[in-house]
Parts: sequence; C-alpha cells; structure tokens
Amino acid sequence: MSRRGTGLTVSELCLFGVLGGLTFAATVAMMGLPNIEPASLMILVFGAVFGRKALYPTYVFVALEFVLHGIGLWSIAYLYVWPLLALLGWLLRGMTHPLGWALLSGSFGLLFGALCAPTALITGGPAYALSWWISGIPFDLLHCAGNFVIALVLFVPLRTLTERLWHRLPRR
Repeated sequence: MSRRGTGLTVSELCLFGVLGGLTFAATVAMMGLPNIEPASLMILVFGAVFGRKALYPTYVFVALEFVLHGIGLWSIAYLYVWPLLALLGWLLRGMTHPLGWALLSGSFGLLFGALCAPTALITGGPAYALSWWISGIPFDLLHCAGNFVIALVLFVPLRTLTERLWHRLPRR
C-alpha cells in the first residue's frame, strides 16, 4: 500500500521513522562525548542500503535535532551536510571492506567543519568563516577519530542488519 505523494509504502514509512529516531536517540546518548556520534555511521548505512530513500531517515534525524536544539545558523548546514553523506554512501555502496568505510566516515568527520563553513561565510564573510573553521579543528579531529573507529567496528554488521530489515519489508 503506497501513501499518496510520498512514493513510500506504509512499511517503509515506519522503518524510516524508526531508523531516523534511533539515529537521533543514539546521538543523544553519546552527547557527553565531544563530536563523537553514531549519526555519520547510520547515515552512511542508509545511503548504502536505501539509495535516494536514505533522505527519509536522514531528515527524520535532522528534524529531531532541530526539535531538541532549536533552529539556528547551524541548521542550514545540517540540511545539506547529512544528505551529502548519504549520497556518498550510495555512490560507494559497492565498497565491501570496513577500512574503506572507516576512512570515508573519518574523512567526513575531519571535513565536517569545512562543510559547515559556507554558512559562516554567508553570514560573516571570509575571515569569519576561516576563523570559525580553524577554531573547530580540534573537534573535527575528535569527530574524525570517533567516526573512523565506530565505522571500522560497526559498519559491516549494521549494514547487514539494515539490508535484512529492508529486504523483509512487504513490497507493493
């Protein structure tokens, strides 16, 4: 059964809502650790497994982030940075070695501040954007290390589990 206008079945809608909520809950559970989060791993998995439909659980996660933290200038970056990561997961979905996924996820963590800097560029100019990005590099290094380790250990089992869930859903 398809929901008119979404192109999703009810089962897909439920799965994506739950996965977006789980991504948010896991991220909140790890909030005490600076820039060490499971969202990057989860969104890479979504991209590798769901393709363009990865946007649904990704934006559920983003919406829940907005509800918890409010909406500010950082919100603009979340609207393009997380979908970009899902796109990379989809483009590299044929990659099978966990080290490749760990390097991708770690690189994303390292570049996170640079990817968010365009918002600072628009609001404060080049000097502000550069100083904002440079001041965040220690957090980007932590983000890189955390993403690398989490993806190295969990990407393959999480992808396998997500693929099983996806293939068990009733189809139209």
